[in-house]
Amino acid sequence: MTRYTALPIDSTALAQLRVVDDAGQPCAPYTTTRDDAGSPLRCCLRPARPGDRIALVSYAPLRRWAAETGARPGAYDEQGPVFVHADDCAGFVPGVTYPFDRPGALRTLRRYDARGHIAGGRLLEVPADAAAGFDEALNDAFADPGVVLVHVRALEHGCFHFEVRRPAGAAR
Repeated sequence: MTRYTALPIDSTALAQLRVVDDAGQPCAPYTTTRDDAGSPLRCCLRPARPGDRIALVSYAPLRRWAAETGARPGAYDEQGPVFVHADDCAGFVPGVTYPFDRPGALRTLRRYDARGHIAGGRLLEVPADAAAGFDEALNDAFADPGVVLVHVRALEHGCFHFEVRRPAGAAR
């Protein structure tokens, strides 16, 4: 079975978002309490803990990917709210599971082609064996040779969780 790498928001983008977000709004950090702990942090791909200093910022993941690759997503460009640590953090350390993989959670896996256009998608109810469920869904996505990028989002609010890119050396 294939393993894919969940990608958090990269450090350059984080540095920018911690000043001004992708909607042009200044970063407004706050300290989490027990009530708002658990918010999914896209910098280190873990839930926020009480006492973490975090911020809710607007992020445009496809726009930033397009800037790297020269893609032109046009109307498919979108931005939305994500939580990040307000200051540098340890970052994401890939492990044996995918981030935010609570069994029963609903995720959409939105596929994009090299132009940055939507090339399909899939609903995933995270199974008990979350890694196998994500692997299967990502295998299915990358079976289409035109798919170069997948965004994993929460179904309930459409929030961006993480990105997966076509593995280097994989057929296209």
